[in-house]
Amino acid sequence: MTQAPSETEAVVLTTGTPDRRRRDDGRWAWALIAPTLLILAIVIGYPIVQAVRLAFQADEQLDPATGFFEEGGFAGGSNFVHWLMQDCGGGAGSCPPGTLGSEFWSAIGVTFFFTIVTVTLEVALGFWFATIMGKNLWGRSVIRASVLVPWAIPTAVTAKLWYFMFADNGIVNSVLGQQIPWMTGVWESRFAVIVADVWKTTPFVALLILAGLQMIPKDVYEAARMDGASRWQQFTRITLPLVRPALMVAILFRVLDALRMYDLPAIMQGASGGSPTTTMSILVTADMRQGNFNSASALSTLVFLVIFLVAFVMVKFLGANAVDQTRAGARPATKEKTS
Repeated sequence: MTQAPSETEAVVLTTGTPDRRRRDDGRWAWALIAPTLLILAIVIGYPIVQAVRLAFQADEQLDPATGFFEEGGFAGGSNFVHWLMQDCGGGAGSCPPGTLGSEFWSAIGVTFFFTIVTVTLEVALGFWFATIMGKNLWGRSVIRASVLVPWAIPTAVTAKLWYFMFADNGIVNSVLGQQIPWMTGVWESRFAVIVADVWKTTPFVALLILAGLQMIPKDVYEAARMDGASRWQQFTRITLPLVRPALMVAILFRVLDALRMYDLPAIMQGASGGSPTTTMSILVTADMRQGNFNSASALSTLVFLVIFLVAFVMVKFLGANAVDQTRAGARPATKEKTS
């Protein structure tokens, strides 16, 4: 005579083993995210693959026999050598001054110069603005809305606004009583771009830092004041360590955005290259305007690799900190539970 299964056995029979349930859950998870992965592969993966393919192709050439332009065929790494070695057909360094090929390394330097200076200023000013916006002041909502206005203005409008202000007969020279060539001088024009970028993007950084500041419990500051900690000690030992995750995310966003800077210098100084504010993105578009799509694809690939390398280092850096913080926060809790 057979016995009826117990309650535990009945649950196992109806739901299966844990391994089987885990495999079923995994299949469902892949089935649900498969459409998203397919769309990302088409939207992101295809342009990258196509740009890399064009980077290894030669430009179209006129066939004297037929009188038509024909495909240049496989060009190997000549397009990359053109940019990296500034080789215009006569060996390394053969690109004449004033050509796009001779501006590659200067564009790299200008791009990283803009990135380092603007991100540093925006983080410092953004931290200050976030501290002010986080205080319980009268009219705090109006202050927050006012600070965010520059960020809400379109970049093209911002560029034109500062272009008119830095013009020879603009308000900046009128106030200073000088005739500073903000639009033609080497460092003057770079300074103008930095001012415009900092003015526009600092509110975005301040907003991200403010979100991190509001996550810090007020009890921590009260306990520090009771222990006699000064304001500087509270800032360096409480505020900075606890706001660090939000701060690093803000820095990551701004670094990646600054590395592909195009709008502000292109509108204020021109997008044809050859200016003191020519960035990597401007150089790519200038090469495309000249019809050199394959060499422009090679340059785009180099820019992509530079930005990817910087993003990888920063994400790795942020991830390592998150792991350390998680372990540091988990150890005391585990110890208390076991004790």
